[in-house]
Amino acid sequence: MTGSEVPPIDLPDLDVSAIEAIEGVEPVRSVRTPIRLDYRYVPGRAAVTYLEAMAEKRILGQRDPDTGHVFVPPRGVNPASGRVLDEFVELPDRGHVGSFCITNVPIPGRDDLSLPYASCWIFLDGADIGFLGLVAGCDPDEVRLGMRVAAKWKPDDELTASAENIRWWEPTGEPDMPLDEIRGGRGA
Repeated sequence: MTGSEVPPIDLPDLDVSAIEAIEGVEPVRSVRTPIRLDYRYVPGRAAVTYLEAMAEKRILGQRDPDTGHVFVPPRGVNPASGRVLDEFVELPDRGHVGSFCITNVPIPGRDDLSLPYASCWIFLDGADIGFLGLVAGCDPDEVRLGMRVAAKWKPDDELTASAENIRWWEPTGEPDMPLDEIRGGRGA
């Protein structure tokens, strides 16, 4: 026996048969049942600070004083070390595409997006961690690694304390980030 083989299990000989009333009935292959889960999300200080800044068209991250790494959106701790972070830094609403896929699934409530669209991992200039964003304002076939993008914000009268204030990211027309510079995350 090789290391990837599973040894056989000895099971007792069981006589399994259906009761007479259901013999010949098609077996159940799946069951669908409505499920509902109610919950309440209470954001911490880092998330509240981030969302309040978004209402002012500002993007905040947090800097780790030991490594200098900047995390956006801020979570209150360095995800690698668990160190509590206190320093907020303002980041530009510009960055580059670090990864992407072309998406053909509609987003409920986003009738302003036509299919297909590009789901992208956006790295803001000066940030060490990316986050998911949508790239629009160009054909999805034009989206590429290193493409420079800028936030397309909602109009001022529609702003709330929400990351949805950024409708999508649009190409800036600036030269792409060189591929060897996108590997580490930190942009121009």
